[in-house]
Amino acid sequence: MKLQQLRYIWEVAHHDLNVSATAQSLYTSQPGISKQIRLLEDELGVEVFARSGKHLTRVTPAGERIINTAGEILRKVESIKQIAQEFSNEKKGTLSIATTHTQARYALPPVISAFIKQYPDVSLHMHQGTPMQIAEMAADGTVDFAIATEGLELFNDLIMMPCYRWNRCVVVPQGHPLTKLPKLTLEALAEYAIVTYVFGFTGRSKLDEAFSHRGLTPKVVFTAADADVIKTYVRLGLGVGIVAKMAVDPKLDPDLVVLDASELFEASITKIGFRRGTFLRGFMCDFIEKFAPHLTRDVMAKAVQCHNKVELEELFEGVELPLH
Repeated sequence: MKLQQLRYIWEVAHHDLNVSATAQSLYTSQPGISKQIRLLEDELGVEVFARSGKHLTRVTPAGERIINTAGEILRKVESIKQIAQEFSNEKKGTLSIATTHTQARYALPPVISAFIKQYPDVSLHMHQGTPMQIAEMAADGTVDFAIATEGLELFNDLIMMPCYRWNRCVVVPQGHPLTKLPKLTLEALAEYAIVTYVFGFTGRSKLDEAFSHRGLTPKVVFTAADADVIKTYVRLGLGVGIVAKMAVDPKLDPDLVVLDASELFEASITKIGFRRGTFLRGFMCDFIEKFAPHLTRDVMAKAVQCHNKVELEELFEGVELPLH
């Protein structure tokens, strides 16, 4: 059994069983991958993939367990490489992050700018996706860090640390009737068409819960994953926008009126997560501290020692998170 064979079955499983696409991503030949997979199956005495002719059709039950174990082995190998790199050149390497548009556009720019200045020889890669995609990328080792508000709690093998609290605001065009109210209420909002985030994005669940608890059904007529897109359709008169407060800048959005909604919706918490067993290099720790200064190396070390979500929650219980 070779590490190369484990890499091949892992990659094929994560390329929708497309051997040709896997070969292209690994800069090798399709016949070479197929041959090595067959050799591994012959050695193990079981099929990892079911076939129809020359095409792979599905992962077998045995294959699922083998591929999961292969992923764990490959991640440990990567950790060994990270340890070696830390001691050979502590300021050189790669860092990959998966996050949502809101974090990438509004929360991360100053952090990334400062990080690149401190570590010019670290190659930084950013992936954007849904909260579920982001958590999956961290869980399977595609990225080092996942930064999101929702979705991370679904994966038990992620160590999640709270970074900051944030809330929503309502954005409307100049002269909108809501701007003339003495106080904004959920009942008033429910009277208008609403433009907001896709469910599962950027604390959307908190919004839906707030209306539900008051027995109200919001008239959501348009959803998007991107706050800038939401603001564009507010300008077109499609509806009242509800977005993260950090996503509105008076200098960049002078044509929109911002109405505070912090009393209407419960604050959300953005977290940073990484898979259990990850070796955190020095520059990785520095990135986390730049993003969330209260997450010191001592705190990170304690978080890594937590065995489950309950212990993690107890570790951060009572910590006053900054408000974005």
